[in-house]
Amino acid sequence: MSLPNHFELLATDGAARTGRLITPHGVVRTPAFMPVGTAGAMKGLHWRDVRDAGADIVLGNTYHLMLRPGAERIAALGGLQQFTGWNGPMLTDSGGFQVMSLSALRKVTEDAVTFRSHIDGARVELSPERSIEVQRLLGSDIVMQMDECVRLPAERADIERAMRLSLRWAERSRRAFETAPPGYMLFGIVQGGDVAELRHASARELVDISFHGYAVGGLAVGEPQSVMLAMIEEVAPLLPADRPHYLMGVGTPEDMLEAVSRGIDMFDCVMPTRNGRHGVAFTRLGQINLRNARHAEDPRPLDEESGWPATRNTSRAYLHHLVKSGEALGAMLLSEINIAYYQRLMQDIREAVAMGSFEEFYQLTRAQWARGDIAPR
Repeated sequence: MSLPNHFELLATDGAARTGRLITPHGVVRTPAFMPVGTAGAMKGLHWRDVRDAGADIVLGNTYHLMLRPGAERIAALGGLQQFTGWNGPMLTDSGGFQVMSLSALRKVTEDAVTFRSHIDGARVELSPERSIEVQRLLGSDIVMQMDECVRLPAERADIERAMRLSLRWAERSRRAFETAPPGYMLFGIVQGGDVAELRHASARELVDISFHGYAVGGLAVGEPQSVMLAMIEEVAPLLPADRPHYLMGVGTPEDMLEAVSRGIDMFDCVMPTRNGRHGVAFTRLGQINLRNARHAEDPRPLDEESGWPATRNTSRAYLHHLVKSGEALGAMLLSEINIAYYQRLMQDIREAVAMGSFEEFYQLTRAQWARGDIAPR
């Protein structure tokens, strides 16, 4: 049985799309970048800053929240929105990525994944049914199916085994979600590594199962960008045009621009906040590493034309000083600057697609990044 559609496609320009995703906690404009609040918090940022930067939706992590403070406790406290103070839509991943990233602490069987908690070593079992239960207890607007992700490069046999297991878990996730209240959504996840044939099979079978939206998983996990883009080109045309397309765990501004041009609507990544904590700013002028000594006496802001106050008003010399001194304020400012740039990029893409000028925007943006930041004379 086909699930109801909560996505409205507003315009297309080539393969690029813009639309609206209706959730119980508000509207998500697409293309959308979801800042990552792994443990129910945005590292170094207040939710107010995330909202002011233009984010409609954020991401939480099922595995981490399940371990601490616990899904049942969050449910008793009113769900993620009330617990955290973020009053907008939330998507939670299924815990499947931890199947890969915590490989030294887990065992995968047909029924479930058994973890040793990285916090206290306690044995934890996460099945497709439990993953859906946890995400519903959290109150996620968008729930992800349980899947297994394989780090690339990998042998075809390993990729196919994980893909087939993920499809069986997709069916179990779908059944477990059937009692969810109206308006909440479940996304399926296309797996298949860097093998086009397996990606095709995964996408087709997921569409047959029927989901509210479709994610492309298992990319940006060690393969070159060219492979990631090739897999998107293989998968996106197979996904229903009237459902949102989500590329998980991606990425850089360039990755996102290229993926939008191939039909992707949603993204998430820790990169803007993680790089901010390491002294790197993302701007209209490309990446700027504030650790470099050449910024020590540079009074210019990162981008005097930016609409974000910290980007427009804070000198590079001061940011360099904060980063080199290890001051927390440096990480905070650069994290908000990066989140604001990611959201501005999404807004500009949405406007370009709506106006039918995406190709022009694409070329101008890539040319600007290629020119890069120019040091003062």
